[in-house]
Amino acid sequence: MSSQIVLVRILFYQRQAIFNFVQVTGAAGFLGSHIVSQLLAKGYKVRGAARGAKVASLQEGYASYGAKFESIDIPDIAVGEFPEAFEGVFAVVHTATPFRSHETPESLVHVRAPQAISYSTTLNIFNTFQGAIEGTLNVVRQAQKAGVKKVVATSSFASVFNSSGSFTDKDWNPIPKEAGAKSVEGAYAVGKTFAERALWEFADAHPEMDVTTFCPPFLYGPFAQGFSLPTPYFEALSTSFYIYHLLTPAGAFPAFAAYIDVRDLARAHVAALTAPPEATVGRKRIVIASPHAADFKAALKTIAQERPELKDRLVDVAKMPQYPFLSLPVDLKRAEDVLGVKVDSYISWKDTILNTVDSLMALENGWKAKGLSVEIPADLMAM
Repeated sequence: MSSQIVLVRILFYQRQAIFNFVQVTGAAGFLGSHIVSQLLAKGYKVRGAARGAKVASLQEGYASYGAKFESIDIPDIAVGEFPEAFEGVFAVVHTATPFRSHETPESLVHVRAPQAISYSTTLNIFNTFQGAIEGTLNVVRQAQKAGVKKVVATSSFASVFNSSGSFTDKDWNPIPKEAGAKSVEGAYAVGKTFAERALWEFADAHPEMDVTTFCPPFLYGPFAQGFSLPTPYFEALSTSFYIYHLLTPAGAFPAFAAYIDVRDLARAHVAALTAPPEATVGRKRIVIASPHAADFKAALKTIAQERPELKDRLVDVAKMPQYPFLSLPVDLKRAEDVLGVKVDSYISWKDTILNTVDSLMALENGWKAKGLSVEIPADLMAM
């Protein structure tokens, strides 16, 4: 395909963005709210999908954008039809994971001690990630039916992880589906892996759809404009909860060190909307991570030096495990070639840590001002 045709396609999508909406599922979440904020900042019109009370909260949070932002209530993306969500939409950014039990998608990110999980709870978790597969397919089927040509979806490094040590866009987690009913970790890996596989199978059957998926590790960073957490619901902190653990003497370190700043991942999602088509750059399955080392020893030193008022509440560095690597050995040149996200443009580890800590402390101080307890429940301390 010639460069002129590629340019015409990019200009077409840019023109579409002037008149039509980008629909973002999970718009009230940690990543989704950053994607919404960055889309609006670039002049896109956004329709944010959320559930229940979050819908009104979203609309209030982005009120300054007027008609550029709409919120819509989708109670469960895995079931039913919601054609109104796709009216006037030219692209879908799918970040949401549906839930079907007392567990939430956010709570499942935190890996708890397997022996503390009952079989019934694990089965509920498996059902949740079975919902992830059904939810992804339900969204893309309805998008395709409505004439939407572009889909950008958030998968996970869990769908790439394998024992070979090769983490490319060609690699897949070989985990069997049955493993999803045996542990929290298995349920998460199964849900993410099979949801992404199902999406690519759908894309193969519908070549008119332009699909991009992202496979990131843990996300850290501050909270975006549209993120609201009026009470200490720690699971909703997503993987930034691990940074909150650094601010707790009884806290724990994550089992896995590699990360990406949530703002960088959101930027990549936005860039995918104008990326060249698959016919030009190949399948757009992007394994992405920060090039910076997730050095938690250095992070604790930075917090103590830059935020001395927090020094006495930091976790003991002696608890830190020996990590096999501090950054993922992934090909970031691929993300640069497809998306234009340059390798030297990723937010530094120091800035990620300090920005996350400041954002967490702002939340904590807001809770304390309301007289709320900010003590992390014991069951969330075992990760």
